[in-house]
Amino acid sequence: MPSVFTKIIKGEIPCHKIAETDLFLAFLDIRPLAAGHTLVIPKEEVDYIFDLDDYLLSSLMLFAKKVSKAVEAAVPCKRIGLAVVGLEVPHVHIHLVPIENVQDMNFSRPPIKLSSDEFGVIAEKIRAKFLVVDA
Repeated sequence: MPSVFTKIIKGEIPCHKIAETDLFLAFLDIRPLAAGHTLVIPKEEVDYIFDLDDYLLSSLMLFAKKVSKAVEAAVPCKRIGLAVVGLEVPHVHIHLVPIENVQDMNFSRPPIKLSSDEFGVIAEKIRAKFLVVDA
């Protein structure tokens, strides 16, 4: 059974897309810990990050690095926190979270509330920075 992320990749479920390549997709998390909280996924449906082949794993991290630079440039923060939990959705995903302190990475906190318009504005700001970073 396809994961929710596979449905997003196929366009069956909408997302606030940040960046996309043939292999990867980055989009805003719908349950963000902070404005700009972005998920980076491979398009190949693999459940566990350490089951990715070496090329895909290293390429995923390099793509996440480019995305994180764009998030950091678009969203005021001290740094971008990175987490791979891997239990919520059976599809590899990296959380990139704008943070001010370590407590900002606490996934047991309730997500912040953003309107669809707010998600759209944030996504556009990050996309604009990604195009600069990726150039």
